[in-house]
Amino acid sequence: MVRCVRVPKAEGNPVRMSLKAGGLLDIDHRITADGDSLLIPILCDSFGGYPIEDCELEEIEHQETDYRMFLPEDIREILPNSFDCIGDLIIIKIEDELLPYKTQIGDALLKVNKNVRLVLMDGGVKGELRIRELEPIAGTGPTETRHKESGVTMITDPAKVYFNPRLATERMHVASQVRDGETIIDMFAGVAPFPLVICKHAHPEKVYSIDLNHDAYLFMKRNIALNRADDIIPMEGDASEAVKGLPQADRVIMNLPQIAYRFLDVALSKTKKGGIVHMHRIMERSESDTLTEQLIDDMCQHGLSCHLSEKRELKTYSPTASVYVFDIVRD
Repeated sequence: MVRCVRVPKAEGNPVRMSLKAGGLLDIDHRITADGDSLLIPILCDSFGGYPIEDCELEEIEHQETDYRMFLPEDIREILPNSFDCIGDLIIIKIEDELLPYKTQIGDALLKVNKNVRLVLMDGGVKGELRIRELEPIAGTGPTETRHKESGVTMITDPAKVYFNPRLATERMHVASQVRDGETIIDMFAGVAPFPLVICKHAHPEKVYSIDLNHDAYLFMKRNIALNRADDIIPMEGDASEAVKGLPQADRVIMNLPQIAYRFLDVALSKTKKGGIVHMHRIMERSESDTLTEQLIDDMCQHGLSCHLSEKRELKTYSPTASVYVFDIVRD
């Protein structure tokens, strides 16, 4: 039997919140309706003058949410505390010393993530096309998946194309800046997450979405059709060549943090005066200010006058380096 307080339904939520705030709500049993009343399980002898009863209530089974609790105690402190979720996939990096436990790690992640069907071990981004080296360690099925973000559904396959779910906030940040009627170029678009989020939340004239990876181009076209994003123009090819035939842009996106800075002159040359380039770059934190000033000076010396309007640190890349976004305005 469980001690309960009998409360009129209309007063149930305020009473529940008060009990919870005071640590007096029994969260191991389910609140039950009885006629016009609610029977709320409590951890005290009385509350607010409401009638108290002993009742039989259904127990609530609390699911463990930390996958590390299903693994040997002696390795828990060195297990990864973060991983990427892309659709119904989990991608996790595992250090060499934990490789003997990779299957157990995958099984533990499936136990606590009921909407996930496949866990993949991340061997790092490889080659010019930035494709992850992935190994299935638990679950079943293909690596293609549907990922939802900011009201958009994207089909992607992290074994074939680069996709970073951690840029969701940055994608919305850029979309929130887009003015009606803008022309936008995404030079390294992948499956088109930036263009899709922009077209969902803003009203550009056209978004030119370019990628060298043929698979990314095919996913782009599928995603454009899926989201009815007819203002996106998918393009396959080398961005530095593909942009030459495009109109001047109000905004250029350069999400290729390893080498995007090498193409800044190309991006600025296709940007209208007063337009903006969003350039991603991996940099040592101690050198970010100096190297940025040097890059801006180099552009100006080549007749591409510009200035930095904002620098954002997106995420840690290594103990000493981070991934930044530089908003560079064409003067």
